[in-house]
Amino acid sequence: MALAIEINTALTLLKCPDVSWQWKKPGWKKAGGEIRKVYDMAKGFNDTGVYNLIEKAKKGDSKARAQIVEKNVGLVWSVVRRFQNRGYEADDLFQIGCIGLIKAINKFNNSFNVKFSTYAVPMIIGEIKRFIRDDGIVKVSRSLKETSNKARITREIMSKELGREPSVNEMALRMNIPAEELVMALEAGWTPESLYSAVAEGDNAPVLLIDRIENGDNSSEGELIDKIALRQVLETLAPREKQIIFLRYFKEKTQLQIASMLGISQVQVSRIEKKILEEIRKKIGTN
Repeated sequence: MALAIEINTALTLLKCPDVSWQWKKPGWKKAGGEIRKVYDMAKGFNDTGVYNLIEKAKKGDSKARAQIVEKNVGLVWSVVRRFQNRGYEADDLFQIGCIGLIKAINKFNNSFNVKFSTYAVPMIIGEIKRFIRDDGIVKVSRSLKETSNKARITREIMSKELGREPSVNEMALRMNIPAEELVMALEAGWTPESLYSAVAEGDNAPVLLIDRIENGDNSSEGELIDKIALRQVLETLAPREKQIIFLRYFKEKTQLQIASMLGISQVQVSRIEKKILEEIRKKIGTN
């Protein structure tokens, strides 16, 4: 009965946010250590318990392995938080971290004379770093990825210091590397975009990136003439008509958005747009 009371007291004090700041005081720190010992012993998970579970896990005891992983979930999450804002989901990094934890279980030995958590942290960090380094459709050298990560951190620090986005030359000077190398590293950190990802919203369906990519034959004489003719025709439009065409085809606004901006109905926008396109076709055809 007395042990149960001590356990409940330990759980309450260790988790209560109202008294968490008190642990910094010498007296509370000592009491906290005693409470932690009571809690660990009650749970059967002191150092000796950990070593016994590890030995069982290494012999193929899946329950022992699962128990160690469960007890070290907080340790894995503490490592995952170091890799936030890297463009990866926290849950994905957590799963990779658990792989590192299992590798630590399989390789740990009591003769190392260190706590299991001390041994496991570098293994978890290494597994996550390896995943980040090797992940991606386009493979980039390790040195370039490391420079890219340093550049990202440097940009964040300098943005706070300067109150604005630092230039490439300013960042290169701070990092003591050539500006060309910095540009390569920054580009290496970009995520490839799918050709079928949506880049804008149309009236009935999203506009895909593949729809925006031109054929690559822009230098042909025929296309150049067509562009010049189109520009000349656009110059002949009334200001309101020119605004509608500009918003519709250059700013990729929907008819409903344009109607809201101009204070007219979507039907009116549709009629005006249709009329303008017919006039443009006729004028380009006569030219």
